[in-house]
Amino acid sequence: QVQLVESGGGLVQAGGSLRLSCAASGRTFSTYVMGWFRQASGKEREFVSTINWNGGNTYYADSVKGRFTISRDNAKNTVYLQMNSLKPEDTAVYYCAAGVRIRVLPSEYDYWGQGTQVTVSS
Repeated sequence: QVQLVESGGGLVQAGGSLRLSCAASGRTFSTYVMGWFRQASGKEREFVSTINWNGGNTYYADSVKGRFTISRDNAKNTVYLQMNSLKPEDTAVYYCAAGVRIRVLPSEYDYWGQGTQVTVSS
């Protein structure tokens, strides 16, 4: 069982940056693949980024590639999402999730946080 708590969301102007954090409980954090997803109002949840257990493999949605960076600190049971050059279309609730394989579908992840709102103003 893994419990996830996101933080770091907020309101930022276009072109700005935010760093999201996701703190996990449990001693098995380092064995999980961790992902970030987002859901804009009225839209389906979509893949943003994912990272394997040791940070050696990362993947990004085309829409965020080159602007967002995922990382993890297994000693702190935390995964991060550094978001730079933010755009109004990045506005969404951002969720972290834990799974056992590198996947891009939300259904492939087993545990979810409650989400944190990111709003980018133009």
